[in-house]
Amino acid sequence: MPQTSTRPDAASGAASLAERFNHTRQLTESLLVPLGEADATIQSMDDASPAKWHAAHTTWFWETFLLRDHLPDYCLYDEKFPFLFNSYYEAEGERLLRRQRGLITRPSVAEVLEWRAHVNEKMQPLLDDERCQELIALGIAHEQQHIELLLTDIKHAFSKNPLGPAIWDAAAMPKPVPKPAQQGGWIDHPGGIARIGHQSAGFAFDNEGPVHRVLLEPFALSRRLVTNGEWADFIADGGYEDHRLWLSDAWAWLDRCKISAPLYWRGRECGGEHFTHTGWQERDPDAPVSHISYYEADAFATWAGARLPTEFEWEAVARGQDRPESDHRFSADMGNQLDEAAPPAPMGTEELFGDVWQFTRSAYLPYPRFEPAAGAVGEYNGKFMAGQWVLKGASCATVRGHSRPSYRNFFYPQQRWQFTGLRLARDN
Repeated sequence: MPQTSTRPDAASGAASLAERFNHTRQLTESLLVPLGEADATIQSMDDASPAKWHAAHTTWFWETFLLRDHLPDYCLYDEKFPFLFNSYYEAEGERLLRRQRGLITRPSVAEVLEWRAHVNEKMQPLLDDERCQELIALGIAHEQQHIELLLTDIKHAFSKNPLGPAIWDAAAMPKPVPKPAQQGGWIDHPGGIARIGHQSAGFAFDNEGPVHRVLLEPFALSRRLVTNGEWADFIADGGYEDHRLWLSDAWAWLDRCKISAPLYWRGRECGGEHFTHTGWQERDPDAPVSHISYYEADAFATWAGARLPTEFEWEAVARGQDRPESDHRFSADMGNQLDEAAPPAPMGTEELFGDVWQFTRSAYLPYPRFEPAAGAVGEYNGKFMAGQWVLKGASCATVRGHSRPSYRNFFYPQQRWQFTGLRLARDN
């Protein structure tokens, strides 16, 4: 059942680091409540991980980089756990292959929760240690990322069950608040020099900097996200059959994987269904389309006579850099984002943040003068800067307070199990 929200107001800075740590750890565990042992252990594809693994890996992160390295005389809870729950940190030694994480039937969920409780208790003295503040902030952001991955990975796993089971009972969920119709049209930007990258005193990942300047040509960004109804029109017009709309790699991917609609769609026309955390539900034609790949987003933009924005254009608008008298100001803490352990679902709002991550046409590359952090945590982002595309804006499964204009999410062009969608751009 959904848990009562006790989230601290992280965006306003009112929450202490200890409050944010405890809230984040509690939220991860709340998401495990609806899951049985088998549910939490299943791994449905190589890109996904079991829910239990996410709960354990985030605990490994705290134990390894905080307790082991900064708490005097700390002994590992179980010396076998690092091999099981290290993800990709080469500096931390050998680890289980990613595709084999679903084989970890032991430890059980209960044993992982006992480990989590142990680590939570041991972490308390470090939460006030000034020397650990930056690393703790990174750990909180890291676990928030895995909360989103837990939600999207378990959705993919449940979608593979022929029964189409629900993680949460739709009848028991509160009715959504009616939303106003999204405003159409475009946000015009005159171009010019824009400052890009993290520019405040708060936390940011290393890939969000250094701050640098880019030159923008005049452009416009759509006020709203592309909807399910518009995507159904794309399908009805033969969008998935018209090679002229697709990049060469994308066309080969379509043929190889037999793709003809977004992930989780059943019935391609309006009135069809899609799979959600509450099972199969009727698709809302006015809700933002989600679970699409970069390939699909680019093809749709071409079909619509538009294009995808660059990450720099998107960030400039998010910062209100369109023009001095502009009334378009967007808060990273607004929009449809995750507040508590409840099923995420794109709804459609007038905010730039939330609902779905938005593809850009920017390759995920280092900014000028980028240098990864020292030590093992330097493997967090920099080594993945090849062959992926930047997404902006947070999703309905992103923990509120985790997003900001400079945030750079990134995925490979064929991946679509995350809450990914698009907002169009055009040249002016």
